[in-house]
Order: sequence, then C-alpha cells, then structure tokens
Amino acid sequence: MDEQTLSHATWDCKYHVVFGSKYRTKRLYGDVRRELGELLRRLAQQKGCQIEEGHLMPDHVHMLISIPPKYSVAHIVGFLKGKTALYVANKYARKRRYKGYHFWARGYFVSTTGYNEQVVRQYIRNQEKADKASDFADLFNRSY
Repeated sequence: MDEQTLSHATWDCKYHVVFGSKYRTKRLYGDVRRELGELLRRLAQQKGCQIEEGHLMPDHVHMLISIPPKYSVAHIVGFLKGKTALYVANKYARKRRYKGYHFWARGYFVSTTGYNEQVVRQYIRNQEKADKASDFADLFNRSY
C-alpha cells in the first residue's frame, strides 16, 4: 500500500482528475506544455499533494493525484488551475493572444481510484495514443 501519514491520520486518497482549456482550444503545446507539467508538480507539492501520473494533451490535462484528507479535491483543483492560469497569463498573454486570466474551463472531472489505480495509470499513459487513433478513424468515417 502507498499509505501516507499526517500527525493524526494514515491515508491513501488518490483521484483521477481531468480539466480542459477554455473552449477546449489546443493551447497546451511547446513551451507552455513543458513548463506547466513542472509547475503543476511544484504547486501540488506546496499543498502536500503528489502527482503520481500526469499527461498534458493539447486541450486538456489528465492526472492521478494523491491529496491529503485535510484538503478537498475542489480546493486543490482550484488552486492548481488558478495558479497556472496566472502564470500563463503573465508569461504568454501577449505572445499567444490569451485574454485576461481565462485559460482553463470552469469545470473538471474527478473520480476516486481506490483499487482500480493500475487501470487509471494505464489509461493516463495511453491517452494520447487513443486520442490520435480516434482522430485518424474520424478522417475515414466522414461522409462528404
């Protein structure tokens, strides 16, 4: 087990979290993609969280994150999205025509992993392959 401890609790709380860019625009590429991966990990560590697995797609983020029970998932996701939006706006707003601090869409998906952790890890690792395969299939299934 990957149990961790706080002063009065032993815990193993892992969540599969997915959130996307505003209007699902493909904004996560190049320097932004590289920097956001490291930034998300550092921000998670500030709150005592750990990103176990993660993958940044061009228009959304998948992560398996371990969150201590003293924080809610909504608090951590809001913290990560808020701080990364500020970072991107301050660093890339003029170059990439981002307006204000509107980088991420409002909602997110979260699911507890429990004993299905290996399935979630595999899903996150193969997300990009599956996405490319579906894009390729769409090319041949369209009727003109």
